Amino acid sequence: MNPATLIDEPARSMLAADRALEGLGIRVLRASEGRATAVLTVMPEMANGHGIAHGGLVFALADTAFAMAANTFGAGIATAEASISYISPARIAEELVASAEVTFHEGRRMIVDVRVRAGERTVAIYRGTGRALRPAD
Repeated sequence: MNPATLIDEPARSMLAADRALEGLGIRVLRASEGRATAVLTVMPEMANGHGIAHGGLVFALADTAFAMAANTFGAGIATAEASISYISPARIAEELVASAEVTFHEGRRMIVDVRVRAGERTVAIYRGTGRALRPAD
């Protein structure tokens, strides 16, 4: 099956226009009906001074899954607020999988929960609030 068929519009259009993900090594596997999955393999150049994945990259992975899940409901959902709790370190060569789910959606606002795992181990838990952007004047 073509992976693009697992990504609903308008998330697919947003993904096609995103220029940052390739440079970060993030791949979106699916985005449909308020859920999304994105992955990142931790490369040596992604390690911080402790020899573990840089937290900013883990955050970027979680935020990507957030955006893909949120934008399955309509174009123009942007992160208004987000927090992350780092539970355990991600090591070089581990594949991180971020699974997102919209858990609240009312009007222009939504909340998306994301769990980042390395295998069965939880690496981080992210919660983001999204808000639909108003059309430009």
